[in-house]
Amino acid sequence: QVQLVESGGGTVQAGDSLRLSCVASGRSFDTSDMGWYRRAPGKGREFVARIKWTGTKTDYSDSVRGRFTISRDNAEPTVYLQMDDLKTEDTAVYYCAASRRPYHDLRNEDNDWGQGTQVTVSS
Repeated sequence: QVQLVESGGGTVQAGDSLRLSCVASGRSFDTSDMGWYRRAPGKGREFVARIKWTGTKTDYSDSVRGRFTISRDNAEPTVYLQMDDLKTEDTAVYYCAASRRPYHDLRNEDNDWGQGTQVTVSS
């Protein structure tokens, strides 16, 4: 059974930092893109960041580029999202994702998904 388990969410103030983690199990993730999406209250799911299976290429949404950093440890396997200079508009449920097919872009959304972790940023 494939599982993606997120942790690290919480309530912080604007300007603070948080680090999300996602531990994956149930299959090999060595050739999977891994990354993060989020869903803010009343909005649709939004791509946040992804890291290729090689760990050498990353992509970010315009809204988080320069503030968030994604990384992965294939030995675990685990993917991380370091979130700095958080803003109130970052408030959302954050979902870990891993592409189901080898070498496929996470943004195609044929992914395994975690249950989500809440991040709340207050002003």
